[in-house]
Amino acid sequence: MSELHPLVVQLRFARHSLLRCLEGVTEEDARRRLEPMNCLSWILGHLANVENRWWVLLAQGQELLPELNELVGYGKPASTPSLAEMRAAWQTITQTADRYLDTVTTETLQKHFIWKGKPRPESIGTTLLRCIYHYWYHIGEASAIRQLLGHSELPEYVGDMSMAPYQPE
Repeated sequence: MSELHPLVVQLRFARHSLLRCLEGVTEEDARRRLEPMNCLSWILGHLANVENRWWVLLAQGQELLPELNELVGYGKPASTPSLAEMRAAWQTITQTADRYLDTVTTETLQKHFIWKGKPRPESIGTTLLRCIYHYWYHIGEASAIRQLLGHSELPEYVGDMSMAPYQPE
């Protein structure tokens, strides 16, 4: 395998940071919804759903866990899914997504996915950036939820950057 594209490294770091943020969360706390925010398990499932749409369906033409969109998709009614189920879905989807992401090059990122016979408006590179930023948005939200739930000894800010240092393209 060739070296990963630096943006793929950053996505993997964001994923790792999300899991770090959720360490020690109980099933009960993960399903607790502090309105108007969604619950922690929803956040994990929602990010799995996003990766499923972009890196599995659009990139690989596979449809994994189509029911996930109804449960945790953007604009769908609020839900409080099982953390264990969302973690399993997230792991399945990210492992499948990585088959594509492992192959991404700078040239790939300049292209556009085709959906229903038309190119998507954002390039694959912009979609990858959107995915990374989406993770960080929800990591901040999850950290706030954990604070509101009274959790202590939470992970500090971004953490150890050694797994995702700056790399020139």
